[in-house]
Amino acid sequence: MTTTRRRAGRSAEILDVFTRHVAERGYDRTRFSDIAAELGIAQGTIVHHYGSKERLLASLHESYMRRRIDEAHLIIGRLSSPAEQLAGLLYAFMLYQEYDRDATVAFQRDIARLSDHPMLAEGVRLRAEYLGLVRGVIRAGVEAGQFRDRDVALRSLLLFGSAQWAWTWYDVNGPRNARQVGAELVDLALGSLLIRRTALGRLTDPDGEIPRVVLECLGG
Repeated sequence: MTTTRRRAGRSAEILDVFTRHVAERGYDRTRFSDIAAELGIAQGTIVHHYGSKERLLASLHESYMRRRIDEAHLIIGRLSSPAEQLAGLLYAFMLYQEYDRDATVAFQRDIARLSDHPMLAEGVRLRAEYLGLVRGVIRAGVEAGQFRDRDVALRSLLLFGSAQWAWTWYDVNGPRNARQVGAELVDLALGSLLIRRTALGRLTDPDGEIPRVVLECLGG
């Protein structure tokens, strides 16, 4: 193994452990000393790779949002109509609570910090890019005559807000899995947007085509 590969591997390990600690403890209670002890490395190694705790948080947010943007493009590309695409994105919102859970919880619980530090500006930009994808799907649905012509910007923020706090109440061991909760979110959102609701039953089937395609896009 080359020195470059060893460095890349160590950097990824540090980020993985940092992400899990933030998910479990929160950013403020996550310490370099605990990460170093778990990995059996010196704290200086973490500083060498990332420089600061803020840079680690920025890397967490940036890598998380790049994965979500890539997956959103896959979902939109695999599903044909705006209604299907929006349903797919909504399922993904909830499936992230099971898929890539540590990163999702870490991202969601400290997302307010995205606007607090200049180092996190790229994370803000990526989040805006993702929101733009969702808004584009809603606008396409309006233009295609599938969705009611409502305030797209506000609707998209309401959808994001409903998913943003899921980490505080979603129970991975609870009576409903993420696909079933996602189906309820799809019913709530598309039930109010669709002009004709004849396809709503298919879109809200937690065992149907839409969540199956989404899971494939997530690598599940």
